[in-house]
Parts: sequence; structure tokens; C-alpha cells
Amino acid sequence: MSAAESRTLTEPTAIVADLDGRARRFNTPCGDGTLLWRAWGSGPPVVLLHGSHGSWSHWIRNIDALSAERTVWAPDLPGYGDSAMPPRADHACIAQVIGSGLRQLIPGELPVDIVGFSFGAVVAAHLASFHPDLVRRLVLVGAGGLGTPQGAVTLQRVRGLEGDARRVVNRANLLALMLHHPSSVDDLALHLQASDGSRARLDPIPLVLPDKLLQALPRIRTQVDAIWAEHDRPHPQPAVQEQVLRRFHPDLDFQIIPEAGHWAMYERPTEFDRALLGLLRAPLRRGSIN
Repeated sequence: MSAAESRTLTEPTAIVADLDGRARRFNTPCGDGTLLWRAWGSGPPVVLLHGSHGSWSHWIRNIDALSAERTVWAPDLPGYGDSAMPPRADHACIAQVIGSGLRQLIPGELPVDIVGFSFGAVVAAHLASFHPDLVRRLVLVGAGGLGTPQGAVTLQRVRGLEGDARRVVNRANLLALMLHHPSSVDDLALHLQASDGSRARLDPIPLVLPDKLLQALPRIRTQVDAIWAEHDRPHPQPAVQEQVLRRFHPDLDFQIIPEAGHWAMYERPTEFDRALLGLLRAPLRRGSIN
């Protein structure tokens, strides 16, 4: 392999294209268009819901490990990535769009395990609330909407910036919000931030803050577990988040990923995959309705 070929395989666009090219693609109805689903692997299904201003690629460093023993389904949520806007920007409508997609794509494998990151965790919780027959197990990752104090996050404007100036600000924003270690802000993270952010059309704030997840928790009867980053900036103090979650689901398994920021699955993929697979492999605890 030449030096040029080696560099190509590590370029962000090539990394994304490789994993995207290995996906099986499916479309289900969403508003005036479709919801795009990608799937990899085989085995019991697990559905991954990404965070705000993201896409399926929020899970880019986890899909290979998870798909070694599971069928991984990773949609672009309504209003993000390659998916259309939902008919209405409310939890019931978004849950209906995702739920209808699951009933169409894998009717014989329901209920399924759902993993939601940040905004996607709130979406997943409302899906479990409105459609309990679809969700076997719910894993919340760095979720907002618990009514807990928000971390101090200051983002800089990138509009109008080009070249190195834009890159510097994007790097600072990733460290302010998503990642903990400066070394984690690599070319791939910068590429995904720019690509996904430019296609984000749905405003997540009214769907998350201040307590939209908290409102759903009492209605969820399936098993709930959680994974948190030690240095999660937007939703800090994992012990505080755990305490709130245990009010409604006292037996939850709460895992902490050390030395990671909010986007823990990207920053510490090996540790995250180990934690998530451990939760998914464990038998359902007594008391779950599924």
C-alpha cells in the first residue's frame, strides 16, 4: 500500500464512506419525505438514536464492535442528516414516526433494545412511554431533560468564518460541549461536526429542556439503564443525574465512562462499547414488563 493510499484510508470522508457503504439502507415514512435507517451486522436488534445536530455518525466508532453480535439499526432522526422533518415537532409525533418505522422494518423482532444519546435519549424515553410494546430495554446516554442544573457551556459563532479561523472555533466548540481531552478533537470529529451540523433542521431545545425526560420517566415501565461520561459538560455531576433517575427506576444500572466528555462513545469507544455490551448482554431484571 502506498503512502497516499494509507492516508486516504484515514481521511474523514473515507472513514465515513467506508462504514456508510457497508450499511443496509431502508426508508420509512416521515412527514413529506422519509426517515433513513442504516443497519449493520446480524443478531438481536439494537436501535441507536443519535444526539442533537448529529446523525447516525455519532456512533461511527461503535458500530463495528456492536454489530459483531447485534443487528445495529441507526436512523437519522427526523430533521437531521438524511431524514425529512417530522409532521410536527413534538414528542408524540416523533415517537410515532420512529415507532411506525420499527413496525414496518422488524415486526417479528419487537420489542427491541433502544440506546439514546443526549437528545436521542429523550426521544427514546418518549418512544418507550408512548409505545411500550416496542421497547424491551432503554439505555440513556448523557441525557438532558432531567431538570438538573446545566453545565457552563459557551459556544463561539462560526458563521462567516473560513479556513483556519473556522477550524479553530470548531475545535474550541467541540471541547466546550462534546469532548474532554484536546487530543480527542481530531480531523474526523471536526468533519462530523461540520457535516452533521449543516444538515440539522430541528430545534432540540424545546424538546429537551428543562425537564422533558423527567416528564416521561414515570410512564416508562420497561427496564431503564444509563451510561454517563465522567466529564459531561452539558449534563455534569453523574451522581446527581443518577439520583434523579433512581427516583423512578431505583434498580437501574448506572455506568460511568472515565476520562470522557459528553460524546463518550466517540472519545472512549472501547470503554463505552464494553459498558454498553455489558448492559445489553445482561438478562432483564425482574419487574420489567417485557
